Amino acid sequence: MAGFVNLKVPLLLRRAITMLPALALLALSVSPTYALVLSQVVLSFGIPFALVPLVLLTSNKTIMREHVNSPLVSSVAWTIAGVIITLNVYLLAAQFLGV
Repeated sequence: MAGFVNLKVPLLLRRAITMLPALALLALSVSPTYALVLSQVVLSFGIPFALVPLVLLTSNKTIMREHVNSPLVSSVAWTIAGVIITLNVYLLAAQFLGV
């Protein structure tokens, strides 16, 4: 991002900032496997925010013109997105609510 905001952060400071969460987890004696699984669950929360706009945009004739998805492809894409989002909601519920 240095090119976008004209901000230079020294290398050692960048490394310290990125290692700080890992060192904090080690200091708290959190299981590395649990921390890894939890980080992936949290990251998976963003999947719907990428899938839904992708299917919406590729199904829009105004934006895509001759490259627009056919109704069949759009329905398959919505079905796949729905399955992925449903599984993601289940994963979040299982991880945080113990479902």
